[in-house]
Amino acid sequence: MLHLWLGGVEGLLQARELLFLGLGMLIGLFFGAIPGLGGATALALLTPLTYGLDSFTALALAGGVMGAVPMGGSISAILLNAPGSAPSAATCLDGHPLAQQGKAGLALGAAASANAIGGIIGTVSVLAILPIAKDLVLLFGPPELFLLAVLGLIVVSTASRGKMLRGLIAGVFGLMISFIGYNDVTGVLRFTAGIAYLWDGVHLVPALIGLFAVAEMINLSVKGGAIAKDAKTVGITSVTSGLLETFRHWRTVLRGSLIGTVVGAIPGVGGTVASFLSYSLTVQASADPESFGKGNIQGVIAPEAAINAKDCSCLIPTLAFGVPGGVEMAVFMGLLVLHGMQPGPLMLIDHQVEIYGLIWALTGSCVLASFLGLLVARPLSLLTLIDSQILVPVVTAVALVGSYAVDRNIGNVLVTAIFGILGYVMIRFDYPRLTMVVALVLGAAAERNFHQTTMMSDGNLSVYFHRKVCLVLLAGMAALLIAPFFRGFRKFRGLPK
Repeated sequence: MLHLWLGGVEGLLQARELLFLGLGMLIGLFFGAIPGLGGATALALLTPLTYGLDSFTALALAGGVMGAVPMGGSISAILLNAPGSAPSAATCLDGHPLAQQGKAGLALGAAASANAIGGIIGTVSVLAILPIAKDLVLLFGPPELFLLAVLGLIVVSTASRGKMLRGLIAGVFGLMISFIGYNDVTGVLRFTAGIAYLWDGVHLVPALIGLFAVAEMINLSVKGGAIAKDAKTVGITSVTSGLLETFRHWRTVLRGSLIGTVVGAIPGVGGTVASFLSYSLTVQASADPESFGKGNIQGVIAPEAAINAKDCSCLIPTLAFGVPGGVEMAVFMGLLVLHGMQPGPLMLIDHQVEIYGLIWALTGSCVLASFLGLLVARPLSLLTLIDSQILVPVVTAVALVGSYAVDRNIGNVLVTAIFGILGYVMIRFDYPRLTMVVALVLGAAAERNFHQTTMMSDGNLSVYFHRKVCLVLLAGMAALLIAPFFRGFRKFRGLPK
């Protein structure tokens, strides 16, 4: 096994491969920072251009793109509340409030270091489990995936302390929206009102751009002024302090990295679930959960560690079974096929050196992009001082163009505008957007896997009690539901939390 690791490193440490790795990193940073673009768009545009490259060089380029996108996404999420990609939406929840307090440098420093450390931990984890990847992936079928989706919804709803009812209302509304469109199992169109655009449901990325970026710009234009409330602190904020915060909260980094690794290895789940699940569990484990959403640095560290850790583990179902771990991996599969590498069990045998080279390319790009992010964090933090009369039109225009660029459909722009208004209403009346986002992400998957489970068991729900992973997930759900009552009892008795 060691010779394969070294073979991957040796193949990557060539001048040509390093050049394309660096090029991919810069492209990934750019596409990650522009709302609506992200890694999938970058890979889709680059895949035809790699036709004349050898397979190892093409993988170095792709690894550079995928490893750098999360850092680019965190920059726009923190500074402008405009997630460059869907997973970065979780970073908005505490990263942007820090920017509003004049602590953008602190948040960017923490995000960059959490990105790098999470990527390294994710790489180590994947290298350890890659030999047994096939057995792990096969543990998750429709029953497990349905319970995992329900578990994610429970985690988020119980994390909305003090806003439980509002969180549930937002979550139910998100579920209702997620059910719009074509049902994969029954073949029925629902709630489309005869609009062809809605046959595929409400597109997630345009909705997130509206819910965060456009909503924040509407809010900023109403209040006036700049993003940062205290201009005096922007220049003083130390980026290094963000790096130190990451090491001070090492448990948060480790938890987020492991969550990202595990969730990323589950087919079809993706980074958005990993980042929001990491954020929610960090809120649950905190002694001061009320501080989240108001600028708690752990709310930046947790999702950023999970996002980068999942990048490597997403390769497991993609390479071993040809089942993409997310949209980005689905596009990446096209690049593999173009270069004669058919995803599946044989790929783990015939292209082992290329696989390990790709893993090291992802890790190297992640670390280098994070280092570059640390270098530019201080000048970028000055963007928060720009007056809203200048910033709002520019960011709104970029957000709408990015939304259109997802699949070049004008319907995306309308969705972004509608969700922008909805997001502003939620800000105005203090409704948590977290539960709605997670419901949008998990609703369709939960319904699809529930239907598949019902069909495979002939309607016998006891199937959930006859599978070991299902029992573990059910136990986790029970613990999460009981925990609030336990905390309330301890508070009533005057015991420490």
